[in-house]
Amino acid sequence: LALAPYLQGTKLPDADLSAQIALVEKNLEAEGFKVIGRHTPKGLPGRAALVATDKAMIESLRAIGGSAVVASGIRVAVQADGTVSYMNPDYWYRAYLRGQFKTAQAAVKSVQLRLQKALGEGRAFGGDVPEGDLPTYRYMLGMERFDAANSELASHGSFEEAIKAVQAGLASGAGNTSRVYEVIMPEQKIAVFGVAMNDPSTGEGWWVNKIGADHMAGLPYEIFVVNNKVYALYARYRIALAWPSLGMGQFMGIMNAPEAIRTTLIRVAGGSDRSN
Repeated sequence: LALAPYLQGTKLPDADLSAQIALVEKNLEAEGFKVIGRHTPKGLPGRAALVATDKAMIESLRAIGGSAVVASGIRVAVQADGTVSYMNPDYWYRAYLRGQFKTAQAAVKSVQLRLQKALGEGRAFGGDVPEGDLPTYRYMLGMERFDAANSELASHGSFEEAIKAVQAGLASGAGNTSRVYEVIMPEQKIAVFGVAMNDPSTGEGWWVNKIGADHMAGLPYEIFVVNNKVYALYARYRIALAWPSLGMGQFMGIMNAPEAIRTTLIRVAGGSDRSN
């Protein structure tokens, strides 16, 4: 069985983008989701991503711990023309939770059914990846997987210091970024932040326009903390997972993006380029 990263929702009636966003938020909340972030990327006019959480899903992630926290945000894309799409939970959770997917499967199923109810159940799109390949996904031989060493951005004295560093980085707009959402689980010493990358030459507006803005539910990018270390999934993995059907030629067109993203997020994390 092959899975696609996104599902099409039911088209909304014509309205301006802020009214479309408000309607989608209302529909999500009616199904028990909590909207925790709104993302309108610079350089991608008429497009937005909403991030929600689900209580049972958060509890599952809390129980798994560690890097599972990166899966906290449920992403929905809205366009000014009324187009709605959302991340396919079955696809993303298999990739992000890997060997622990079964632990969270009941919560995943519930999220999937309620997203369909809130947003409509349309066609799957965005490429096909065999279900069994998602836990160890990589775009091609030699490229990074989920747990690649270069996902680590910075190391701090404690979990609290790591959180403060990321919050300070986002608050000050380090690397021309801003915060979209945050989920912090202090008892488990894990946290995740959604990051808007606003720089015109290295941010989302630059690379997303080159490879396909229909995949808006792949955004925003995540930066996450486990214990005293700050991580972000390396872009040759994270972008490929969100755009798996891209041709090699298209990837070559954004070949500078992975290091540009890493450099930006190291600044947010309070790290130094020597941390790799």
